[in-house]
Amino acid sequence: MILGGCEAVYLQVNRNYVQYLLKVLAAAKKMILCIHLQNPKKMSRNSCCLSCTSCLRCFYSCSCKKVKREIPNTCGCVWMLLVLCVFLYTLIWLYVTLILKNDIHNFNEEIFRLVGVWQDWSVIFITVAAVLASYSFVLLILSLCLVVCSQPLSLHWLHKAILCLCVVLVSLGIIGIDLRWKIEWKAVAISLQATSPFLHIGAVIGVSALAWVLAGYFWQTKNKVLKCLLPMVYIILVCALFVSPLFISSPCIMKVSELPLKPRIIGHRGAPMLAPENTMMSFDKMVNCGVKVFETDVMVSWDGIPFLMHDENLLRTTNVSQAFPSRLHQNCSNFTWSELQSLNAGEWFLQRNPFGADRSLTETERDEILQQSIPSLEEVLTACQDRNISIMFDLRQPPAGHPYYKSFVNVTINTIVNVSIRHDLILWLPDDQREEVIKAAPGFRQIYGRKREKNDTVTLEAVNLSYTNISVSDIRSYRQDNISVNLFVVNKPWLFSHLWCAGATSVTTNACHLLKDVKQPIWLLDSDSYLIIWIVADVIALIHIIWAFLVQRACFTKREEEESEAVLLMKIENLAA
Repeated sequence: MILGGCEAVYLQVNRNYVQYLLKVLAAAKKMILCIHLQNPKKMSRNSCCLSCTSCLRCFYSCSCKKVKREIPNTCGCVWMLLVLCVFLYTLIWLYVTLILKNDIHNFNEEIFRLVGVWQDWSVIFITVAAVLASYSFVLLILSLCLVVCSQPLSLHWLHKAILCLCVVLVSLGIIGIDLRWKIEWKAVAISLQATSPFLHIGAVIGVSALAWVLAGYFWQTKNKVLKCLLPMVYIILVCALFVSPLFISSPCIMKVSELPLKPRIIGHRGAPMLAPENTMMSFDKMVNCGVKVFETDVMVSWDGIPFLMHDENLLRTTNVSQAFPSRLHQNCSNFTWSELQSLNAGEWFLQRNPFGADRSLTETERDEILQQSIPSLEEVLTACQDRNISIMFDLRQPPAGHPYYKSFVNVTINTIVNVSIRHDLILWLPDDQREEVIKAAPGFRQIYGRKREKNDTVTLEAVNLSYTNISVSDIRSYRQDNISVNLFVVNKPWLFSHLWCAGATSVTTNACHLLKDVKQPIWLLDSDSYLIIWIVADVIALIHIIWAFLVQRACFTKREEEESEAVLLMKIENLAA
């Protein structure tokens, strides 16, 4: 009886204890719920976060399913790294296409000679490059946001295919330039030298911004190898960027007092952006821009009349397809002067709009363009004499079998002498029979289209070179030796500014109406100012990187506490059920 009574009391005590425990759990549950209810901003933020991450996954993975927070797996990280590489690849290509715009007219001319179709390829190149870079940039931002939000990285197969297409298109462009236009890589190298201080600051900003993603992954991952490797690689990259200005040599890092005189402007075939090239209208437009030197190209007709023309045939810059349809690809020199005079040399300019100037033309200018013909050298020399303009020209030898195949230089000299133009206005560029030319016309100013040599027997007074064929140090060395340096063809203000700082004497340009208004280089920094900017940028970046790691650590700790709280709440609910 006593034993039975004890068991009854024991059971009653246990029942009361369980009921008490359940009440405690229920109270704890209510308390935790109260904590959440008392912080509606937190609940709203969590809800907003969930919807944002769901939206990000929808674009990145084409899946809107809710998933738990987790560290991205190795495959996802590899694809994120590939997205970063593709973005940098397409961004570099976009930069290259923008630099190519200075010389794109030469490329357009070359394509026209090959296929007979005129197209401004810079628009296509830049548009495609911008689309590819923008697409890969959006994917990169999505992947970085997913990493920060501790979401899985499952890149959809369609994105993978498009990324591969991006790589293929950019690679084809690079291969094409390397095969057909290799000299442009020198232009890209010059642009890097010109913009290196700004590229350095941009790279520092980008790498320091990357610290947020790297720090988030660093605090979350439990892989000890990655936890050591990633910071090590990142630190090496940051240190390399911080000290890179030690190796930067840009000519525009100088004191204002050391800035050379502004290079003189030479009109390349006149003012071809404002009027048809190698016409009297183009010459007049150039003179109206205040330019004092006219650069052109001279050929000799079948009957011995020197005239202005750049291409070997007349197809691009005349209406020869209408006037002489059976002679489209004949050399210009195989036409008589009367046949050349019968051609229209301006209509093509309105039809093809090579420099996009069509909208700015007035009706009077359009009518004048339609009346343009091929000018003779005598006509241009007379205009130069009347307006005190110097002339520099390339002289093209006629094809074999031409009546003036061997005497084309003498014919040209005789034309110049007969016009009675001042000889000091003639800048003689052709290398053919230069010694005979110097004897026949010693007053001509001799311009050499080559660099000086170690054992040079000729004293060079002036050189005419491609801007890609001479370094900044060579330009300054030539100028110290009183050798004039003219560089061609310079159309963009950034390149003009770079060569101005380098010390070029003059530049040949299609854009005389633009460069004449450039009053000073686009940027000019003395070395002390650049040193201050460099140090400040590096210090701010370093502080930002440290701050990113600290903030990400705090966020990670807070997330762990929230997850622990959520787990505790689930256990309480299970016990209370």
